[in-house]
Amino acid sequence: MTDGKPEESAAEKQERWLAKGVALRAFFYIAGTHLLAGFVWLLFYLGRHAQQ
Repeated sequence: MTDGKPEESAAEKQERWLAKGVALRAFFYIAGTHLLAGFVWLLFYLGRHAQQ
């Protein structure tokens, strides 16, 4: 019983799973870097406006 699509091999499934993992990891690294940069920017902003 097939629906017209060929079955995926185990290697193809593994490759797709690894690609999703890389994309997810890249997203978290990019988001984390932006959060860290925003925090550092906030520290500089608050330090510039302190004691004025």
